[in-house]
Amino acid sequence: MGKHVMLLSLLFVCSAVTAWALGTSNNEGYVQTFENGEVNWQSGLVTAVGIGAPPANAVNMAQARALARRAAIVVARRNLLEIIKRVRIDSAATVGEYMVTNDAIRTSVSGYLHNSQIYDVAYMSDGSVEATVGVSLRGGLAQIVIPKTMPFKVVEPALPTDAQESVAAPMTQPTESTSAASASSEPADVTEPVSDEHAPAQPAPAVESGMVVTGLVVDASGSGAHPAMSPKIIDEQGNEVYGSALVSREYAIQQGMAGYARDVEQAKVRPRVTDQPLVVRALSAMGKGMSDLVISNADANKLRALTENQDFFEKCRVMIVLD
Repeated sequence: MGKHVMLLSLLFVCSAVTAWALGTSNNEGYVQTFENGEVNWQSGLVTAVGIGAPPANAVNMAQARALARRAAIVVARRNLLEIIKRVRIDSAATVGEYMVTNDAIRTSVSGYLHNSQIYDVAYMSDGSVEATVGVSLRGGLAQIVIPKTMPFKVVEPALPTDAQESVAAPMTQPTESTSAASASSEPADVTEPVSDEHAPAQPAPAVESGMVVTGLVVDASGSGAHPAMSPKIIDEQGNEVYGSALVSREYAIQQGMAGYARDVEQAKVRPRVTDQPLVVRALSAMGKGMSDLVISNADANKLRALTENQDFFEKCRVMIVLD
């Protein structure tokens, strides 16, 4: 029994180290580097390094190394917290700024990182130890740091097949989040405000009949944009085309609102957007954190038409290309 437990533990550690190695060596993703670690925005993995020195009063080499290892892990987790604080939730706030406003969030984040995965421990010739720890931005941490006040799409559970056939769908009032999304899809008239009764007809977007799109790639290279956990895509009038109101909270937490890459061709073949993504160009980046992307009205209208019958936005199938 003990041997089986030891074997399972060894397999878990090997799997974790392999995942870390693959995540950090993947040059196709967008990696944001810091003094003591990095954020891989493709895999969602945040890693940090810490160094611990052996105490002068250690009774033997074994105790010295054990205490140095413990110190290195403590420092690495402290550095991990500092990196996490600098991660942008959206264009308005970082995780650190959000933690300042909420004591419960600060306590929860600190407690979560206290149990972060140890990916590597290296013993140096001078007796010091270097430890690498990491945590995913997705899943449990995202559940903590993405504000509950952020609007997400309410996805109703599907009825059983027989119920769908026998019961007509009732008329429902739109939720606050879907109402906001619908309202934002009306392009604003920037020349002269007019009433809906006299508003000019909008030109129909150019969408090929039967066009199937499996995801979206936004080329934001050269725009000065920065990555965020919850980016937005807006049109030239500031109306939201893609954002939290169009996806379920579950998808956003488990997969992230978007993946990031450094090259359009590499972004197009990522599993997130599968095999037929639409590629659009970002005109600029906006917001305090420069993570909201502006696209042309023509591309915005095309996306609105496509997402009426296709669900790639709901499933967060979006890749963003940054410098």
